[in-house]
Amino acid sequence: MSEPRLSDLDLAALLCSRVCHDIISPVGAIANGLELYDDPEVDAETRATALDMVRTSARTAAAKLKFCRIAFGAAGSAGAIIDMGEAGEMAKGFVASEKVKLDWQMPRENRPKQEVKLALNMLLMAMAGVPRGGTVTMALDGGTFTARAQGDRAKVPEAISQVVTGTADLATLDARLVQPYYARLLAQSAGLKLSMDMDGADVLVKAEPSLS
Repeated sequence: MSEPRLSDLDLAALLCSRVCHDIISPVGAIANGLELYDDPEVDAETRATALDMVRTSARTAAAKLKFCRIAFGAAGSAGAIIDMGEAGEMAKGFVASEKVKLDWQMPRENRPKQEVKLALNMLLMAMAGVPRGGTVTMALDGGTFTARAQGDRAKVPEAISQVVTGTADLATLDARLVQPYYARLLAQSAGLKLSMDMDGADVLVKAEPSLS
């Protein structure tokens, strides 16, 4: 018996919502900075601050879009390979404005597109396990991908755990929960089994070769 799945339309719509969620903040900050800069009543110092806001937010928005293009987008033709090192640079740019520090230990080598997309999605899941901030270490040992999150009060969110184990009610999936659901699909397409559990005080997201 096959497991329940979102329709293609629902999956596409929720992933689009997720991308919008990731970039709305820096884009909004750009708009606010430009509005402040154009205010005829502000002084030169305030205008300089507004321009700094625009520059910083533009860099953040660009970094997040580049990340989302790989993590959620087509990123090349079917069967394409992606440099894991370049993906790591995009990942570092993505987390630069977050509370999390990234320790990217993945080998700099070309990997199948689905595996690289999976690794980036595992990073997002690990970040969700340390909402107060911390360090996420990404590694690849043989055919097993891991994302280890260390931080204050690290834990596996129950809603994400249900998505990963396939016990979630799909009707409850939103723009936040569609991401681990998508990661699970990516793992399955790559012949890997995705898990997210506590390993001592750390959150460990793992994708390992499936035995089935």
